[in-house]
Amino acid sequence: MMPSKSRDVATDVVRRAVEDAVWAPSVHNTQPWRFGVGGARISLRADPDRRLDVADPDGREMLISCGAALYNLRLSLRVQGFEPVVRLLPDPDRPHLLADVHAEPLRERAGEVAEREYAQIRRRRSHRGGFRPDPVAAGVLSALRHAAEQEGGRLVQAVDANVKGALAALTAAAEHVQRRTSAYATEIARWAPAPATARRDGVQQGAYPRQTPRTEPHFPARDFARGQGWGVEPSTDDAVRTGAVVLLVTADDTPAAWLNAGQALQRVLLRAAEHDLAAAYHTQALQVPELRAFVRTRFCGDAYPQMLLRLGVPDGEDLTTVRRPVDEVLTEEN
Repeated sequence: MMPSKSRDVATDVVRRAVEDAVWAPSVHNTQPWRFGVGGARISLRADPDRRLDVADPDGREMLISCGAALYNLRLSLRVQGFEPVVRLLPDPDRPHLLADVHAEPLRERAGEVAEREYAQIRRRRSHRGGFRPDPVAAGVLSALRHAAEQEGGRLVQAVDANVKGALAALTAAAEHVQRRTSAYATEIARWAPAPATARRDGVQQGAYPRQTPRTEPHFPARDFARGQGWGVEPSTDDAVRTGAVVLLVTADDTPAAWLNAGQALQRVLLRAAEHDLAAAYHTQALQVPELRAFVRTRFCGDAYPQMLLRLGVPDGEDLTTVRRPVDEVLTEEN
């Protein structure tokens, strides 16, 4: 139960939590979530109309996106003085109901770590270019691994140059296969609107470079510009690097595991942002079943790969993102 505060205060708390939740990353910025609010309860639902039918037919990346939003929601409640009590997938008959979260009063402050993470929610950005030569410190990578493990995930770093090269080549192969699929091209066009759009979702022109700098090994980016020359002018610095290459894996491959992977991902991203690091996502190979199975057996020790990331200090491009108004995703419930 909520503490003895007025309903108005409780409403302010949960609305702020949802406002923070929507700043989670999502595949192609689809923002595939909806929230229901009733008193001290917040429900998180997947929005199947925003699932990528071609790239993500099982909804795995949709649930990872929703899991990232769930982590933001939990974190926001904690820094506001409430303990989020979470029930994942509470009703088998309603598969799109992903979580029920009850806000209960905290007995003590959230703590400095939570406060630092919370400060990164709106600062965190996805990156779609190369990184500066600065290496990611071993101590930082250790902290990121610990963050993933706290949420039921695990980070596997590709240290060997041959492993990095293999993952880059698999990404390139998947990108080639997907670009040759007309339905995939149509799906990309749906979620990569032309410049000057009024939409508040999708990967917009300000979110990717006009030309992605080549790194060695090179992980190809998705062609959101579709040959139209859209995008932000890239950095003129030629000294760009691939960055640290990591796989986020889970022991299982179920909807609950996907939600946990999303929570682990967001916790890692927020901790990374504390050190001025950003992440570039390369999930192409994980969207092709045969290639995902290969990555699993060869590079993950039979754990299930959920995300492939590059981490590093961005090379200076001023990339932006957009979010839908909270009122579009929030519903008052009894």
